[in-house]
Amino acid sequence: MTTMLQVPRSRGAVSGLLLMLLGLWGALIPLIGPYFHYAYTPDVAWRLTAGRLWLEIVPGVAVVAGGVLVLVSASRPVAMFGTWLAAAGGAWFALGTVLSPIWPAAATLNPGSPAGTTVVLRQLEHLGFFTGLGVVIVFVAALALGRLTVVAVRDAQLAARGATLPEPEPVPADTAATATTSTNTATTSTRRPRSLPALSRWLVARRS
Repeated sequence: MTTMLQVPRSRGAVSGLLLMLLGLWGALIPLIGPYFHYAYTPDVAWRLTAGRLWLEIVPGVAVVAGGVLVLVSASRPVAMFGTWLAAAGGAWFALGTVLSPIWPAAATLNPGSPAGTTVVLRQLEHLGFFTGLGVVIVFVAALALGRLTVVAVRDAQLAARGATLPEPEPVPADTAATATTSTNTATTSTRRPRSLPALSRWLVARRS
């Protein structure tokens, strides 16, 4: 049963790395996007607002943490928790701007508006900052969760092998030495030739 809870780290390597990169993008793009004119208002780099903190940086950190768990963990439950954490962060990217207007502190958690000068650029900013990013994160996390949920044939074989072949108990050194000495003594005694008087009596008895 313990073997079934283990998973090769290589199984979540690609998904974990993708989740980490997507989380870093979501957490850093509101702060560095203004450098290349891809931003939400306020169009100022490294300007920290409540909207950027709770709607972009916090879910981005959650996605990065989930990706790290998926990437480095060899425990199936821990890696699965990482996928759920990343999926929750992705869902918040996609739904945060929809739910924030009905919060009591809606004015404080204002995500701003796309700063692009054309309709296409504003749509790309909205997809890259929130909705599109969140959908991609949830999709990758779902793929990783599916791979971790299914127990592969190799995993089942390793678990069965571990259950049917228990490790032998170690033998104390003094017991092994005593057993070896007894065996050697018994072998020597069985191979010892008969003495001469006994051999003579045996020959006389055979002739008579």
